[in-house]
Amino acid sequence: MSIENDDEPLTPAGRLFIQPATHQIINCALGLERPIGFDEVLSVVSDSLMIKHPRFTSLLVTDNHGREYWRKTDLQLNRHIILHSDPVGEADNDEAAVNDYLADLAVSTPLSHDKPLWEIHILSAHKSLVLRLHHALGDGISIMSLMLTLCRKLDDPEQTPTIEPLISSTRSSPRRLKTGEKFLKVVKMIWFTLIYLFEFLSRCLWVKDRKTVVRGGEGVELWPRKLSTATFSLEDMKTVKNAVNNATINDVLFGIISSGLSKYLDKRSPNSLEEGLQITGVALVNLRPSPGLQDMKELMKKNAKLGWGNKFGIMLLPIYYHKKGSDPLLYLKRAKKMIDRKKLSIEAFLSYQIGNFVMSWFGPKWASLLNNRIICNTTFTVSNVVGPREEFTIAGIPVTYLRTTSSSLSHAITMHMLSYAGKADLQILVAKDLIPDPDNLAKCFEDALLEMKEAVLQK
Repeated sequence: MSIENDDEPLTPAGRLFIQPATHQIINCALGLERPIGFDEVLSVVSDSLMIKHPRFTSLLVTDNHGREYWRKTDLQLNRHIILHSDPVGEADNDEAAVNDYLADLAVSTPLSHDKPLWEIHILSAHKSLVLRLHHALGDGISIMSLMLTLCRKLDDPEQTPTIEPLISSTRSSPRRLKTGEKFLKVVKMIWFTLIYLFEFLSRCLWVKDRKTVVRGGEGVELWPRKLSTATFSLEDMKTVKNAVNNATINDVLFGIISSGLSKYLDKRSPNSLEEGLQITGVALVNLRPSPGLQDMKELMKKNAKLGWGNKFGIMLLPIYYHKKGSDPLLYLKRAKKMIDRKKLSIEAFLSYQIGNFVMSWFGPKWASLLNNRIICNTTFTVSNVVGPREEFTIAGIPVTYLRTTSSSLSHAITMHMLSYAGKADLQILVAKDLIPDPDNLAKCFEDALLEMKEAVLQK
């Protein structure tokens, strides 16, 4: 296939996300107060920035040398909006039915390449919309920004929802560091970077997590899935966060995951694991600036300062198994210590450079193999995206929940947390032959947060 002048090449990360072993589609579910009709969705999309965005109006094409490009095409909206009038699945409530639907999409339903790589599924019987967006289209904050242009604030229908800027716990203190402190900080950065770089490379080659009932491996990405939701109060998470100096919501999330997985492993395989067993997670770190809900007009400019697309590194985030009786807040303190060291290093940046080097010199198949090796040698994937604080509507219908998950990987557990209107929903996608009871796992996570909150209130 010959390439036209206006064709735009995929980013390196975009090429990675279309490879079979690392293929990724984002599936975002919006719960609604009442069912929405096909014409209502068509009207909202027709008037949105989405259909003006070049990525959402382009086909993915491949030239004679196997290089992928975006090619502008005429958009046929009727092909992108799919109506399901009848109930899907056999679940006894709407949210469970939507989760079952998303679990099936995670394994068995790719997006057709004869149209731009996005769809909107209307689940009328379950008062829900599902937006399916290929990860090659952009990263989480870019896609969230674009999706929210379809919506309006509940208390101000003329305005789109907003996301507050992400505030990093790694920001420099207002106090000027002394020369000795600066030197020590640089030494720590170099030391932790060298340690984490060695760990990253060893995970690519030979080091694996110990086999447990929650670890997957090569081929698990093809296994049937189940999906459950753990729901947290953001106020509860903030209460716990404030109990430890300079802690963040991400620290609390990893404390919850560490405590919750320990609880779950105690139930599934009591007395079979040694204290302190490492269970390693993989997190994709966005390396582009993310100043809240970005101005879509700026993001859509080709040479915008913030840019559009995917630019991410990988962080390996270990948590540890501990038996019953541990102080709940110790899980948070251990998680914070680990994450602070990770932030001090440049692990994410170097992992991006390694991946970019492999992609440039050896091609996407080798880059995909590298990433898949890391996934096969670890236990879970996790992400956290900040959503709007205020409630919003779509086509004038209030949105009751906002949740996201993605295509399955070789992990037996994939977790995505998305906050909305005072809540944070953690979608837990599992390989059901390994983890047949994800509702119990979700309950372990919810109980972990409540125990941490109780420990804070008793102080």
